[in-house]
Amino acid sequence: MKKALIQIMLFITFIAIYMLQVGFFSNFTIAGVKPNLIVILTLFIGLFAGQNIGTILGMIFGIYIDIVIGKTVGISGVMLGIVGFLGGYFDKNFSKESRIAIIIMVIGSTIIYEIGEYIFNILNYAVTPEINIFSRILLIETIYNVLITIIIYPIFQKVGYRIEENIKGRNILTRYF
Repeated sequence: MKKALIQIMLFITFIAIYMLQVGFFSNFTIAGVKPNLIVILTLFIGLFAGQNIGTILGMIFGIYIDIVIGKTVGISGVMLGIVGFLGGYFDKNFSKESRIAIIIMVIGSTIIYEIGEYIFNILNYAVTPEINIFSRILLIETIYNVLITIIIYPIFQKVGYRIEENIKGRNILTRYF
């Protein structure tokens, strides 16, 4: 019962963050680039709730975004599913206490997500790749995501440990020994 309630709360959090990204951050762009809060949320879900939940919720979030935006359904779902999966992988191999590790995870996840989306869009819409423009957008979005992560990580960390305790059980440290 607790796991289902947590997953519902995570989906409600996704809706709130999606509205924040679409509404608030549309007015606060850097060179016309918005942060991608959904990538950060999906990464943190994978980190704290595990690979399976991170992958599944990432796919659901991505399909929802594709339907709302009206793009080809599935591209964002696949890429956010990969980000959720990577979050679970990072949980097993890196410390969630280290801010440097978290920043590297956000950088890697943002780059993987955006490159994957870009490649899918090039293949689907047969457009000419603009590497310089894409590189500039990717760099700005990655820096923006890192800055936001530095600000919100203490909140995500506190909530994340509670989620981890309820989903994975009380013995979360035993795997390290």
